[in-house]
Amino acid sequence: MHKYGLELLLWTGSFTKKDAPLIGHAKELGFDGVEIHLGHPDQIPVEETKTALKENDMEVNFAVTLSDDTNPLSNDARIRKKGVEFFKECIDVAYDISGGECGIGGVNYASWGYFTGTARTEQEWDWAVQNYREAARYAQDKGFMLVVEPVNRFETYFLNTAADGVQFCKDIGEPNVKVHLDTYHMIREEKNFYHAIVDTGDYLGYFHACENERGIPGTGLVQWEEVYRAMKDINYQGWITIESFVPDIEDLARLCAIWRQLAPSADVLASEGLKNIKAIDKKING
Repeated sequence: MHKYGLELLLWTGSFTKKDAPLIGHAKELGFDGVEIHLGHPDQIPVEETKTALKENDMEVNFAVTLSDDTNPLSNDARIRKKGVEFFKECIDVAYDISGGECGIGGVNYASWGYFTGTARTEQEWDWAVQNYREAARYAQDKGFMLVVEPVNRFETYFLNTAADGVQFCKDIGEPNVKVHLDTYHMIREEKNFYHAIVDTGDYLGYFHACENERGIPGTGLVQWEEVYRAMKDINYQGWITIESFVPDIEDLARLCAIWRQLAPSADVLASEGLKNIKAIDKKING
């Protein structure tokens, strides 16, 4: 059986002490765990988060995104080094909360929203592989799986397809590096969901269930039965996490072009989306 998670960016752009009760709220909505974005790892309330997870019997995964100041693709070696250091800081905070044995995904291989105006270069690929390998080895010692999320061409030029993600993992060559697929990005970059998932195969380590416009999963264009048949055929038993954002989180709204309300409320998006995709899961898997 799959476990279902909820990315807390649905409610807050920066997870702080006041947001710890969201973990219990996600439990009330029917989720098995949460995903916490480590945008500002020094601000994460470690003890409060641990307590909320334990009290609500919830599991946790994490997301890391990089900026121009921590960009592994930068021509500046100091910035590339800073990117590795930041990633390691995030891993440390995640370990303090979870004790390891979970995943860290997201656009954690390049600056999110960074463009040069051309396709990626071999030099950029080599820099990114080298940096990620160092972070992966650091994470492996703490029991983490790192997952790389290919995203659409309007958010990065570096990894756009599942095949990109698989090749990146192969070149890194560490056993704790997998691919993080997201249906929102897949509908823009893949020929179809089934083959992208099946071709990813054992490299699939994490999954975001998002509708084509980031609204309520199961109410748009994503072919959910195709998605679940593919996951069944490769025996993927990992996390399926609902991710969306709201317009009032301005930085995320700008990066993800969220200009309107996508559901009556964040709670409705989460609860209705979970109900819809669980129904597909049951239909395909029994």
